[in-house]
Amino acid sequence: MKQLLLLRHAKSAWPDGVPDHDRPLADRGRRDAPRMGAYMAETGLQPDFALISSARRTQETWALVEPALVKPCPSRTVPSIYEAEPQAILTAIRGAPEESEKLLVIGHNPGFEDLAKLLAATGDADAISRLGEKYPTAGLAVIALDIELWAEAAPGRGRLESFVTPKALR
Repeated sequence: MKQLLLLRHAKSAWPDGVPDHDRPLADRGRRDAPRMGAYMAETGLQPDFALISSARRTQETWALVEPALVKPCPSRTVPSIYEAEPQAILTAIRGAPEESEKLLVIGHNPGFEDLAKLLAATGDADAISRLGEKYPTAGLAVIALDIELWAEAAPGRGRLESFVTPKALR
């Protein structure tokens, strides 16, 4: 059994003249990211590996999440996750280190919302309902996958265990 943690980047700013890939976090994002990291630490959602989009806002989100975790977590920047379709994100997940049991992926919508719905055929009814309404910035979907190897990750193989947003933690 593997556990996939899909964390959408925290709230970003929209400065004039800055390309999308280079947008930084907004003040709210800088507050929400460590809060989500602390939530992960407090609830036993300590990842043992992380895949991070190459966008500045995802890199900054990771830089604020990781210090709040119980222990350091190795990570890899994966440019193909940036604004990717669900299949591209799934390809990156399938390439994660097999010894990893709890994999954190930090990326973007709409790909994350679509991937969560694609993977999690079943799960907590309330979490599924909230996920269907909106996948806000710094939202965290926790999906249990009945697989032994990340290479086996496939549509319908997961169960949505929880869906948490910064607003729910306030």
